[in-house]
Amino acid sequence: MISMIQFSDVLAWIHQLLSSCMAPWLVFLIELVVASVAAVVALLVCVIIMVYMERKVAGHMQLRHGPNRVGWHGVCQLFADIIKLLLKECFTPTRADKLLFVVAPVLSLCVSLLALAPISWGPGLVLWNTNIGVLFVTAISSMGVIGILMAGWSSNNKYALMGAMRSGAQIVSYELSAGLSIVAIVALAGTLNTGGIIESQANGWWILKGHLPAFFAFIIYIIASTAECNRAPFDLAEAESELTAGYHTEYSGMQFGIFYLNEYINMGVVSMVASTLFLGGWQPFYLPFDFGWAHAFNDIMALKFMETWPAWISWVSLAWPLVWFFGKLFLIIFFMMWFRWTFPRLRIDQLLKLEWKYLLPLSIVNLVIIALIVVLGLHF
Repeated sequence: MISMIQFSDVLAWIHQLLSSCMAPWLVFLIELVVASVAAVVALLVCVIIMVYMERKVAGHMQLRHGPNRVGWHGVCQLFADIIKLLLKECFTPTRADKLLFVVAPVLSLCVSLLALAPISWGPGLVLWNTNIGVLFVTAISSMGVIGILMAGWSSNNKYALMGAMRSGAQIVSYELSAGLSIVAIVALAGTLNTGGIIESQANGWWILKGHLPAFFAFIIYIIASTAECNRAPFDLAEAESELTAGYHTEYSGMQFGIFYLNEYINMGVVSMVASTLFLGGWQPFYLPFDFGWAHAFNDIMALKFMETWPAWISWVSLAWPLVWFFGKLFLIIFFMMWFRWTFPRLRIDQLLKLEWKYLLPLSIVNLVIIALIVVLGLHF
């Protein structure tokens, strides 16, 4: 961890500045609104990068260029698509349940945004620092399926309903393996607080300190999370060749755009959780060796050499944890995109068989092994 200026110091200074000229309730309200808007804006910027990144990754993997006409190298293509969706009419089917039809995409989006609350973006940079952060994320994320089921049922369309039922079965099934992988790291860290889990990796990431069982937990989590996000090769809920567009077949305009946005937000959330649990979050890479060159390497990774530099350089070091955090975030997202353009879509029976016959038993055995490692103190 960088021992110079921390985000907590900056936030404390801002709080004191506001408290000196405003009432406490107004200070709380302003801080709440500013922090929420900043988190949402940061996430939307990530989504813009993810959409452009996906199109370019898909293009290069298929030996084509991807978007390259609108803006420099196609960077404005997403904004053109957003304008197109904003100008399109949001059509509601005549026999649809109009209230649920409108509420479904908004509910899905709200659930995804709520999951951001306990995520630690940097030292002291967290919206809600609670001791049940990981439990909150898993509990809130499981509610996303309600919006999908509402969308499929309220559309009064057999393809939308079938896609929603597939998505419900898929998400509920793969939540088990993802949850057991999360519990494995919670057992190693000894806390449900996301900041505490990241701080427990100051001397090494759990994917390395936890030996092979932690690595297996990471692999299982990535597979299960990809399925929970309805991403290929687990996109049975949106199988175009079978169900036209699945649960959002009847949606158009920005209502469809919200579902499209929600998919990438979910990718970001699961990648943030994976980075926090397995890859140290905003912690730099650490070599757990007692050698001089290893200590020097760790000091360089943590920018320790800046401690003797002028005071203003400490402000530069504030960005370093964010570089690590978002670097790991986009690395995991790249792997999820790689899966999409590499593996063929599974059948629904193959998808459920993978979870119930393979991933779930492996997750249970892996959790037992990690419990033994924790009890015997065999981890680094």
